Amino acid sequence: MSPDGPAVSAVETIGADFHGRGTRRIANDELWVEVLATAGPRIVRAGLTGSSQNLLAETPEAGWETPNGRYELFGGHRLWFAPEDPDRVAVPDGAGLTVGVEPDGLRLTGTAERPTGLVRSMVLRLANGSPGLEICHELRNVSDAPIELAPWAITQLPLGGVVMLPQPAATWGHHVRPNRTLVLWPYSSWEDPRFRPRDGLLTLDALPGPSLKLGYLNAAGWVGYVLDGIVLVRRFVPVPGRPHPDLGCNVEVYIGGSYLELELLGPLATLRPGATVALVETWEIAAIDPIDGDSDLHALATLLAGSNLRMPLHRQ
Repeated sequence: MSPDGPAVSAVETIGADFHGRGTRRIANDELWVEVLATAGPRIVRAGLTGSSQNLLAETPEAGWETPNGRYELFGGHRLWFAPEDPDRVAVPDGAGLTVGVEPDGLRLTGTAERPTGLVRSMVLRLANGSPGLEICHELRNVSDAPIELAPWAITQLPLGGVVMLPQPAATWGHHVRPNRTLVLWPYSSWEDPRFRPRDGLLTLDALPGPSLKLGYLNAAGWVGYVLDGIVLVRRFVPVPGRPHPDLGCNVEVYIGGSYLELELLGPLATLRPGATVALVETWEIAAIDPIDGDSDLHALATLLAGSNLRMPLHRQ
């Protein structure tokens, strides 16, 4: 490790490695990240340096037909926009990606989309001194008309873990304004046993079952997922004073039959022709001690609320 922090390796080409598709990889002393080389922009794998375990879900056979052709889900991490319109947001992106190599990462730029008038891009950075991966998601309006949207960053993860959604804790005293919201989709049940609200922390057990989706306005600026002794934390800057889609959500979670989606949304914006909107987040990944019940989850949440994962997450 360099005195200034984890060194970033040279970007390397890995041919036809993700279920027959070529990839590119960046890495430092802590993390590695793999993206599709000609499709997307898509992140398809990520993990701890020294381990080959992919922390993201792989769904190479999943997809559906759209008015513009078949949309391939792939798995991993993708950039959409809200409010959701299935016929517009899922534009096939299996070809045409441009990959630019930067000193500390990659710039992934998709093609101009005729159905949406947008160009989707991601800039990935693993800089020296950084405890994680910074991802800047960009939507640029290349049409000749304004477009109202919110950037929407979706990460598919394997089932079997626990989603951590921080909430304000209940307080003493009489307060006249509410400070917590929760939004459920029509197919979601309040009685779903995977849904476990607690003061200060809402958790979801990512187990197979009926479709479950919920969202809320997260003012804490982080969400987490714990699976097999690894925690993935996604940090972002909340903007609670601006309107958001889906009844005011900036965080959403979907649990399906074979994967979960952990989703961040920016505020709604009207993009004039030529304008760009961005959503920036940082991924932090670390090994942790085994989680044994709600008390351990709350202790981990308290630690994550006050620090980044450069600190060791092991009990003394």
